[in-house]
Amino acid sequence: MIVKCVEQCVCCSYQRGGYGGGGNNRWQEDSRDDEDWSKPSPANERLEAELFSSGNTGINFEKYDDIPVEATGSNCPPHIDSFHDVDMGEIIMSNIALTHYTRPTPVQKYAIPVIKSKRDLMACAQTGSGKTAAFLVPVLSQIYTQGPGDAAADSGKYGRRKQYPLSLVLAPTRELALQIYEESRKFAYRSRVRPCVVYGGADIGQQIRDLERGCHLLVATPGRLVDMMERGKIGLDYCNYLVLDEADRMLDMGFEPQIRRIVEQDTMPPKGIRQTMMFSATFPKEIQMLARDFLEDYIFLAVGRVGSTSENITQKVVWVEDGDKRSFLLDLLNATGKESLTLVFVETKKGADALEDFLYREGYACTSIHGDRSQRDREEALNQFRSGRCPILVATAVAARGLDISNVKHVINFDLPSDIEEYVHRIGRTGRVGNLGLATSFFNDKNSNITKDLLDILVEAKQEVPSWLESLGYENQHKGNTGRGRSKRCTHNFFRDINSVTHIHHSGSGTDWWGN
Repeated sequence: MIVKCVEQCVCCSYQRGGYGGGGNNRWQEDSRDDEDWSKPSPANERLEAELFSSGNTGINFEKYDDIPVEATGSNCPPHIDSFHDVDMGEIIMSNIALTHYTRPTPVQKYAIPVIKSKRDLMACAQTGSGKTAAFLVPVLSQIYTQGPGDAAADSGKYGRRKQYPLSLVLAPTRELALQIYEESRKFAYRSRVRPCVVYGGADIGQQIRDLERGCHLLVATPGRLVDMMERGKIGLDYCNYLVLDEADRMLDMGFEPQIRRIVEQDTMPPKGIRQTMMFSATFPKEIQMLARDFLEDYIFLAVGRVGSTSENITQKVVWVEDGDKRSFLLDLLNATGKESLTLVFVETKKGADALEDFLYREGYACTSIHGDRSQRDREEALNQFRSGRCPILVATAVAARGLDISNVKHVINFDLPSDIEEYVHRIGRTGRVGNLGLATSFFNDKNSNITKDLLDILVEAKQEVPSWLESLGYENQHKGNTGRGRSKRCTHNFFRDINSVTHIHHSGSGTDWWGN
């Protein structure tokens, strides 16, 4: 009877969007940790339907296979072409089948054998490359094979006031942490591993209570993890797998002191004993320093050009003066269809609220997220967007990283960012994991500082470059001209082109352009 009540509490936490939960485990006080962790527990039809009901469609694997991959380092393990090329055990393979992953993405082809070979890894890959599964699959596979080891006495015990996770994944934002956690639940299904997630902006008491149910794999934002450690709720003594996801973003947000506190100044096993994996969209000097300090004899993996955009994304740049943006946006939304999931980026919180109000008055179902929204409001907005109840999401840069919504059809830069890396991350919200997408950016005099970088991105991704943008790049380089007076050139054939991109599915040729 006690076991049944515990199970119900865990299930309820799932339904509330709770923080912990793995596969089919019953968190009994008398559970034996010396049992074989590689053997799957019985299936749970209700939980299986909850975890695996939504799947990715429209994977453009043929195009994905053309992405160049470079792996460097001593004795680099050979890449795989199939999930069956490496022994990952019964639990992982059955869960891969349930996710409908047919073959690994480029980053998975190289990262999985590296991690399975117990090597440290520094991976640079564009957003939406499938990197979450690239580290979760091999890490969990090793945990299932090896079991808890020396951590058996402390790790994952139900009711323990202090938990000792076997693996830690650090992420920069609440949204990304939650998405990694949801993926970990899938690959922990029918296992003895219980994932948990902790992040700022949510009830810490609820997170503590959830941790006390048991935690083997912890996903965390740096600030909240430090808080939990200082409260004596988390110990890293047995953490043999460390993952830093979107490491460049964490440094951009000022988390380096907390990261070093977690990794270097507590009880985590040192490099050479623990296995460390870093994932980053860019590889600036600060990330190189972090890799030097945290990694031991690591493999460097570059998937595509570091910091590049995907050729799966059709990029359109159009000249629009500030006063014309709202009118142009309405025309664009009408051209692409009201039901397509569209993510609109603006620069300011005030601008996000104002644009949401404007679109609502114009009859569009929309919502917005930015830094001043409460965690509950942000999660509700994302749920409305994912479900299609509000197919237009207006967002500030707080949502530019980490959002994993596989069927976003269109990203619109209503306000272009001031640097090209932010542009790359924004448009990476579409065209994820091989899906095809569209990104449209409104450009005017205020954006001339990124002209050259934007041109480089478009050319490298084999995109159509507007003649006025080429001219502006030439003028900026040779004359310092700001390029005024080009608005008349912006809409030439533009909506005809947008319609041709977004309505190819009417041609009757099998899979439509969106891959549905």
